[in-house]
Amino acid sequence: MPKLSSILPGTIVVVREISDSGLRPKLMEMGVIIGQQLTVLFKAPFGDPIAVDVNGYLLSLRLDEAALIQVDVIEKIIPV
Repeated sequence: MPKLSSILPGTIVVVREISDSGLRPKLMEMGVIIGQQLTVLFKAPFGDPIAVDVNGYLLSLRLDEAALIQVDVIEKIIPV
């Protein structure tokens, strides 16, 4: 399973697992729960942080935080 940190912008994913860490409860409080659909919106010029749409709001994550989240890719949106 790929990690959220490796997903390209414009990709829709579903959360499959969150690694057991001190950040896990915080991520879950912010809506990153198993089964939740996320859309990677963009990455900063050097790749860190990334912006993710979580149920209609923008969540910014550092790459080390995003690496805790394993996902399944649902769809790659092609920008117009």
